[in-house]
Amino acid sequence: MVAIDVPASLESFRRFIIASTCSSYIPRSYVEDVEVFPEREETLGSIYVEAADKVTLKKVRDITFVNARDVLGIIYNSKSGNTTLKWRQLRRKGGKVVGEASPNSLVNLAEGGVITPEWVDSYLKKKNLENRTM
Repeated sequence: MVAIDVPASLESFRRFIIASTCSSYIPRSYVEDVEVFPEREETLGSIYVEAADKVTLKKVRDITFVNARDVLGIIYNSKSGNTTLKWRQLRRKGGKVVGEASPNSLVNLAEGGVITPEWVDSYLKKKNLENRTM
């Protein structure tokens, strides 16, 4: 697992969740609407959106799509249990992602824009140096 502690926009974390859970079947209009988020029940690897205003839109497979405004935080747990991440609002749509991510989740974090390819390269170089000194 990789420790994550990075600043991230709400939209980048939303894109990460979509890439990790439902990109193959999310309705196009939901992808384009920045207020629509996927949620999932706890038994399946929970995804929970904490918001001042939240309305359920539609359930597709194991994902419930919600329209959320004034998002304060999002908790994401993968089905495998290998990734546990939390996004917390710091200022309006800006926030911070903290937690542990699997290698697969790193790809989705980069795809969503939460971390950059440079961040991944830097992390891998750091790990290689640590492994050489051991």
